[in-house]
Amino acid sequence: MRKLKLKPLSLHRENLYAKVAGHGGKKPVNSPGHDTIPVENREGTDSKKGSDGRLAWGSRTDIGLVRSHNEDSFLVQAPVFAVCDGMGGHAAGEVASSIAVQTIAENAPLHADDVLLGAAVEAANTKVIEGARTGKGKPGMGCTASCVLIENNKVAIAHVGDSRIYLLHAGALVRLTHDHSYVEELVDAGEITADEARVHPSRSIITRALGNDPDMYADHFTLEVTAGDRIIVCSDGLSSMVEDSEIEDIAVSSVDPQTAADNLVSAALEAGGHDNVTVVVVDVLDDGSQEMRRRFRRRWIRGGIIAFVAILAVIAAGVALYVGNSWYLGDNNGTVGIYSGVPFEFLGIKMGHLVDTSSVQTEDLPATVQQDLKEGVPVDSEQTAQSTVESYRDQIDTDKTDAAVTANRSQANSDSSDSSGSTDSSSTSR
Repeated sequence: MRKLKLKPLSLHRENLYAKVAGHGGKKPVNSPGHDTIPVENREGTDSKKGSDGRLAWGSRTDIGLVRSHNEDSFLVQAPVFAVCDGMGGHAAGEVASSIAVQTIAENAPLHADDVLLGAAVEAANTKVIEGARTGKGKPGMGCTASCVLIENNKVAIAHVGDSRIYLLHAGALVRLTHDHSYVEELVDAGEITADEARVHPSRSIITRALGNDPDMYADHFTLEVTAGDRIIVCSDGLSSMVEDSEIEDIAVSSVDPQTAADNLVSAALEAGGHDNVTVVVVDVLDDGSQEMRRRFRRRWIRGGIIAFVAILAVIAAGVALYVGNSWYLGDNNGTVGIYSGVPFEFLGIKMGHLVDTSSVQTEDLPATVQQDLKEGVPVDSEQTAQSTVESYRDQIDTDKTDAAVTANRSQANSDSSDSSGSTDSSSTSR
């Protein structure tokens, strides 16, 4: 399996779409030089177009100017698109190509898996062989098969024969498939040029096709594309009549897929229309990158929210652990109380609660201690709190004892002074 990757670039065609939409959805017109042969009302022509928001497509098949019937079939079943060019003459080639596109449609994978898409083409080969054997067609009938399945920025490709798949990227046309033909082998060997191959007398000899070999296998690979890319799937009725350089010019200058398909068929007819010509054009409008960016942003935002919540949870757990292991002394309606937590409020919620009371009156303590108790005095543990309360009690008792002793001394001194004064008075009067 080959994987190709092209650098994402945008085409001016996106601006053209916007201009068309801005003019009331009017049908776009051909650019100068691409309106030589009208194709819409010709006998034996058919087309399908549409859009699903991610892809826009258009298609056109035409009997040509020489053949009496159309052996081409095409599949437009988004996201699967295919062209099959029938071989085997009247009532045979068209049967083979019809069987092929129906089988590919029934067996195409749900995702851009080129291996499974190749398997669908190989299943179509089996069905064509069975059709010839059971009389649904004719012995020797066969067809080419070139198909794509587009999913976001991936395109799965499966290919057999000389129908082709092109990619228009950044204004440059790239042929993605390799013809399974005699003249292509001559080109690969360097014996003729690609332009000579278009007019070589043996150009109709196909070296690999559906319908003649049960062991036939399909070429398959995956390609990465980007919004603005245009994919062209066509029968050799186009590629054998119109040079790749002209296909590129028409593809670049056509505003939408249906216009591009019509212009390419018209160019093949103008060049002679020697064969049936079928063209399917698909534009990649949305390669999924915007959705991927949106998903990334959503994941980033969700991740940020989860991380923020986790951080808050850790902080809350830390705060709860700290608060649960903290103690302080406070004023409990005039007495010293022992509290668990911290002496603060958060969003109106008190972060501490009373655990034990005491008989120690705050008014008996020094003014500075009373003020500290109103604000909360942190301590290491409940035992430390109990010890501090006892120290307050002892301090009060000591202060009261000292005050009593001082009062007694003052009273004694006062009594002594009074006694001395009385004695002096008595002596003087005698």
